[in-house]
Amino acid sequence: MIRIVGAKDFVRPVFASDGAEISRAVRGIIDDVKARGDDALRDYTKRFDGVELSGLEVAREEIDGALSECGEEYSAMLRRSAENIRLFHEKQLRTGFVFTGEGGAVLGQRVIPLQRVGIYVPGGLAAYPSTVLMNAIPAVVAGCGEVVMVTPPPVRPQVLAAACVAGVHRVFTVGGAQAVAGLAYGTETLPKVDKITGPGNVYVAEAKRQVFGEVAIDMVAGPSEILIIADGDNSPAFLAADMLAQAEHDVFASSILITDSQALAENVRAEIERQISALSRGDIARKSVDNMGRIVVVGELEEAVSIANNYAPEHLELCVGEPFAWLGKIRNAGSVFLGKFSPEAVGDYCAGPNHTLPTMGTARFSSPLGVEDFIKTSQFMYFSREGLGRISGDVEMFAQSEGLTAHANSVHVRGEA
Repeated sequence: MIRIVGAKDFVRPVFASDGAEISRAVRGIIDDVKARGDDALRDYTKRFDGVELSGLEVAREEIDGALSECGEEYSAMLRRSAENIRLFHEKQLRTGFVFTGEGGAVLGQRVIPLQRVGIYVPGGLAAYPSTVLMNAIPAVVAGCGEVVMVTPPPVRPQVLAAACVAGVHRVFTVGGAQAVAGLAYGTETLPKVDKITGPGNVYVAEAKRQVFGEVAIDMVAGPSEILIIADGDNSPAFLAADMLAQAEHDVFASSILITDSQALAENVRAEIERQISALSRGDIARKSVDNMGRIVVVGELEEAVSIANNYAPEHLELCVGEPFAWLGKIRNAGSVFLGKFSPEAVGDYCAGPNHTLPTMGTARFSSPLGVEDFIKTSQFMYFSREGLGRISGDVEMFAQSEGLTAHANSVHVRGEA
């Protein structure tokens, strides 16, 4: 049963994993993929997924045909969701700039989409078409030249349909740390990419951490989490449902409720017990709420906001009167859901904002996945002889002060020419 605690007794629930053993295993997989390429990908797919692959890439015809296989109603839902996601992310587009400085110097910055990106989509026994949309659409909006998707076999039609709607260029049936290694270093079949995004298990997360530097990554994500701030005027059924929606993700997912009402805390705990028995993933949710869940009772909601900002949750629900009045007090959260009729699940699928969010307190310094993750900037400058002459003295003085005489001379010789 989920625990009810006071503010002074609340600490972030932590999950334990054998990090050293996972790191060693992943290092071996990465080295093997670098050495043996496609053969290693096939061997690990047979070992971990129980599938013998004849080919690694899904035919374009199969991707395009997945929409009709899923049916018109499902395909229409995917298109509506994709359009919402696309409209939101188009607002994030930005352009470069150019201006004329002193002496006619031309200064500026270019915004350049990444050439090729890889998105990781968990799969196998489950299907996550929402992950396809949330990772691929920002890349397409950014203007990336090629979006490559990897996902463990068997690949569900819903996932391929989402890839079609989102604009994914190529799909490969390989998952796990081996897929991350393949994207990072390239194999005979899997192309090397510039950046890898998307969630996965602890082995995928560790693989992304280890290949960072060879390629860029979005983040090293931990288990999913939700923190709800609720006043006494709330439905216990709503709050319990939102906590369980997070708990069913994973036994290490954390669901936290902070309220200034002891009565609401008790009622939500009872409601969790009532609802959990009807869940298809009730066993997972049970372990999650018992070990990682908490209900925290505070004296006033301002204290709840302080706890939330220190916690920096992936998802934050503000189930309070006048939620927009409280929004400005929130500094650290991946995504904020305002009011009693904005459950976190709408953000997972259809609302438009991205559901790939910083976890484990990293919302203190990290942002949701967006168009910015699929671009880079490059700056430029132009000086005429006269323009250089205006600042050459300052450049030489600066360089001499740092002991870099060659720097100073590279400017000085131009002044003498």
